[in-house]
Amino acid sequence: MLAATILAVLFMLALLPAMQGAFSLALQDSIEQRLASDVTTLISAARVDNNRLQMPAQLPDERFNLTDSRLLGYIYDREGHLVWRSKATQEEKINYKPRYDGRGNEFARIREANGEEFFVYDVEVKLLGGQSAAFSIVALQPVCEYEITLEGLRENLYLGFGAALLVLLALLWIGLTWGLQALRRLSQELDQIESGTRESLSEQHPRELLRLTGSLNRLLHSEREQRSRYRDSLDDLAHSLKTPLTVLQGVSEDMAQKPQEREQAWVLQTQIERMSQQIGYQLQRASLRKSGLVRHQVRLRPVLQSLCDTLDKVYRDKNVRVAFDLPEQCYVPIEQGALLEMMGNLLENAYRLCLSEVRISVRETLSGIELCVEDDGPGVPPDQRARILQRGERLDRQHPGQGIGLAVVKDIIESYSAKLTLGDSAMGGAAFRIHFPVV
Repeated sequence: MLAATILAVLFMLALLPAMQGAFSLALQDSIEQRLASDVTTLISAARVDNNRLQMPAQLPDERFNLTDSRLLGYIYDREGHLVWRSKATQEEKINYKPRYDGRGNEFARIREANGEEFFVYDVEVKLLGGQSAAFSIVALQPVCEYEITLEGLRENLYLGFGAALLVLLALLWIGLTWGLQALRRLSQELDQIESGTRESLSEQHPRELLRLTGSLNRLLHSEREQRSRYRDSLDDLAHSLKTPLTVLQGVSEDMAQKPQEREQAWVLQTQIERMSQQIGYQLQRASLRKSGLVRHQVRLRPVLQSLCDTLDKVYRDKNVRVAFDLPEQCYVPIEQGALLEMMGNLLENAYRLCLSEVRISVRETLSGIELCVEDDGPGVPPDQRARILQRGERLDRQHPGQGIGLAVVKDIIESYSAKLTLGDSAMGGAAFRIHFPVV
């Protein structure tokens, strides 16, 4: 609309001088024709008697007979001497000298010494009343009348073009609004797909957009099928690895019953546990990637409540108190499975390392949503914060584990274009802050 407005204004500004020039030429042509008609009136009234010009006392055109008329008429002989003038010229002092040069007639614009301008139509006459004669018959009109008329035309032109521009812009607005309704509906349907309330685009669109909507629907369908096949393959892989690992775990337990093989059994069990955690890590890393077209929105409180209920049972001896500082209808832009995995790891660490309190808070900022998990435990030294986010790195050596939980959390967060920062909590322990940007 802005581009159309600029183009329309530029077109009008370019057209105005051309229209003014056309009006000016048309008006001058009209003045020339009128002055030519006035000269014809003088010629028809003139007579020659003994080579002397005779003009009637009353001319056919009454304007030549009025003293206050602005129609001025002069007749000059071949030598340029004034031989007759109309009554309206009595108060005018015009220093016009015709040139009897055989050109027949001439239309010109002259300026007097006092600055006043006139249009002049000069006709050379050789035969007058059937007798040989040599006179210049001249009709004049002040330019000021022409300028007044032209100024009036210019004002009307400005008003007309201004009104036309407003009407044109209104029509452009209506046309663009009507023409872009289809794209607006398409945008709304895409928003619904991103929010999860719609699975595909409808076919209620103009013919020009059906190819686009069809391609998008095929892309959505292909993505869903690919993700489904991918997850099914991962589930099959996990199931196929689970059986041999269980067998190995049973063998290690049998070996542990024999004192002479207890050390080898411990090594075997450790490696089996490491393999299980590594497989779980790689499966989570591969499967918890967000979709490129669908924007997920998950209500946070029920997920947190379910995780805390489970961890309360696991750590029932610690009697951990969990505080929620978030709205009841708080949503985060992440898939539910990814949210469970991410918050499960963070809350498990908080429960394990805290003294007695854990706090979960959500804060909305101009740039997005910030989710924070804090505890009152020992915290993380500043020089160790970057290291513990790497796969296989741990600070807590008193509890079993391979140090991949936070690495999984970091991978999930980065896959959703979010950012994880680790800092100090006001409760005395660590504070894991996750910033989800505005999409």
